[in-house]
Amino acid sequence: MIKKVVDRARALGTKSVVVTFDPHPSKVLRRGRGAPSLISLEHRIKLIEELGVDILAVLAFNDELARCSPEKFVKKVLVSGLGVKEVYVGDNFFFGRGATAGRERLALIAETVSAKVRPVRPVRIGGDVASSSLVRKFILSGRIGMAKRVLGRPVAILGTVVPGSGLASGLGYPTANINPHHEVIPPRGVYAVKIRYGGKSLGGVLNIGWKPTFFSPRDREPTIEVHIFGFRRKIYGIALEVLFVKKIRNEIRFKGTEPLVRQIRRDVAAARRILRPIKCSIPRCCK
Repeated sequence: MIKKVVDRARALGTKSVVVTFDPHPSKVLRRGRGAPSLISLEHRIKLIEELGVDILAVLAFNDELARCSPEKFVKKVLVSGLGVKEVYVGDNFFFGRGATAGRERLALIAETVSAKVRPVRPVRIGGDVASSSLVRKFILSGRIGMAKRVLGRPVAILGTVVPGSGLASGLGYPTANINPHHEVIPPRGVYAVKIRYGGKSLGGVLNIGWKPTFFSPRDREPTIEVHIFGFRRKIYGIALEVLFVKKIRNEIRFKGTEPLVRQIRRDVAAARRILRPIKCSIPRCCK
């Protein structure tokens, strides 16, 4: 949908605009009982920017906006506020007080202010309609390959590097401890990942879990630790984007340090193999 908006705006010589909300409407309408956020606002902004969008309008979703009538939303927010001439929405789009107005009502209101509505048909993956709910289900169940198919990009999280216990450094494999920005994360285990930092894509191996070998009662939440190959900088406070490539194994409890280190060595070797660039034998096919 966003790509259609960007292409259409460029063809018309105008600006492309994406409208999003923060917090997620479900957090206001259901008072925190909604599904967990798929991606944080900061991550959302980054991903939308990469699609070539000119303007991102982040609307503060509150009780006042929730009570806004469909007519007021179109005329005051979309037309007067953003100068919209064409609106692209999906088949299951609903808006306005009580989410009572759909795409057809939107088209009728838009027509009164000389704007047009362009419906976008849903994309199906294996018979299922591509949606945030489907992506969330795949990620939480560990099917990151299926989630990637729906997303059209790898499963990723954005998180800030925070101080850890230092145990990994003592084992010879220093890690960056990631505090995710309230995003859906895959199940516990070890993964081959790519890390975006400083405009570069770096390889690594990531663990999500409770550190069962060194578990302490104070460890109330699973930790996310990533060992970045050949990387030794201290980057506390930096936000890293981590892309999940493939799961290597489930979380295991070891009897001591030595078997744990041997397994980490195997995990690193496995991740390097998975992330190794594949040489293409067909001339110019990937260029």
